[in-house]
Amino acid sequence: MPLKLVPPRKSKSPFWSVRGTYLGQYVERSTKAIKRAVAKQVLEKWQREIERNEFRVEGEATFLSAAVAYMKHGGDKRPLKKLVNHFRETPLRLIDQASIEEAASALFPTHSPATRNREVFTPVSAILKHAGLDFKVKRPKGSRGRVVTRWLWPEQAFRIFEAARKVDLEFSIFLQMLCYCGPRLSEALSIRCDDVRSAENFAFIGHTKNGDPRPIYLPPHLVVTLAEHPRGTQRPGERLFRFHKGGALSYLLEAACMVACGLARPRRLKRGKKPPPPLYELDWVNFHTFCHTYATWMRRYGGLDTKDLIDTGRWKSEQSAARYAHAVTGEAARKAALLPTPTTYRPETTTVENAWKSSAKSE
Repeated sequence: MPLKLVPPRKSKSPFWSVRGTYLGQYVERSTKAIKRAVAKQVLEKWQREIERNEFRVEGEATFLSAAVAYMKHGGDKRPLKKLVNHFRETPLRLIDQASIEEAASALFPTHSPATRNREVFTPVSAILKHAGLDFKVKRPKGSRGRVVTRWLWPEQAFRIFEAARKVDLEFSIFLQMLCYCGPRLSEALSIRCDDVRSAENFAFIGHTKNGDPRPIYLPPHLVVTLAEHPRGTQRPGERLFRFHKGGALSYLLEAACMVACGLARPRRLKRGKKPPPPLYELDWVNFHTFCHTYATWMRRYGGLDTKDLIDTGRWKSEQSAARYAHAVTGEAARKAALLPTPTTYRPETTTVENAWKSSAKSE
């Protein structure tokens, strides 16, 4: 039965309603219109929406309702404002891969794939999963960003620590915490004095990026270093380090690296456009470099394998921890010591095959 207007029943409602089926979509809904002409316009509007697959059934879950439910159950609110303004009352059944990619392009037209993934693909996927939709969202190419695993050699790290002492003693201790314990920048900044027990070589991070708390072992060298903290570590209720994410903290790292290279400390500009940083030996170092250094040193000098790195609590997946396999050479790679050199090469015995033939003849 095609869509048709049903006159109002004064005993129940003064509004005209629409009833019937159009292109397979059944409709039985009030138009909220008292005049027949207005109701007819509503009917025609619904027909156009059905043709474009945009018609919303009463009571159907929408992106807005799903986002509200997601937030009520503890979902991250931060990235949702732009998404809700974009999707609004769009039914969840209409949100597919194409519409998500369109939202990412519209909301973040000049941003990197990693940003689009973090601000659009990840929260939309979380909302859909919370609403019970079994829909696997394909992430944009390059969504994981540029995987950087460059680390500091010990002599490089020691130079930076010593230079940081000249810039700010507490900052030097902070860098050593990053290097010898491996926390992320936000995790290290969140450590409170109440969570540090130097006498027991122990510290605690209540909430990590993985979502789990993490106990930290404080190496003896770091315990001695923490004892030099200019404000001490016995300050109940306070954070261990006074720093916050931002330009001031980045300036301290840049200054320490430049001093470590024998250069003058850069002048910090408070206003105006910041000039491009000068090129110097350690200009590639950032805060995450110290996390990579921790992992590399644990493999190279601590003898840990991939499983051991996961057991430290710093990494949750084998895929993340396996990237540090480059820190040590495997047994197979060490066979390069057997390769011929100008002083050791003898055609009759150098290859494994010839050596076996020679031994067979001698028998």
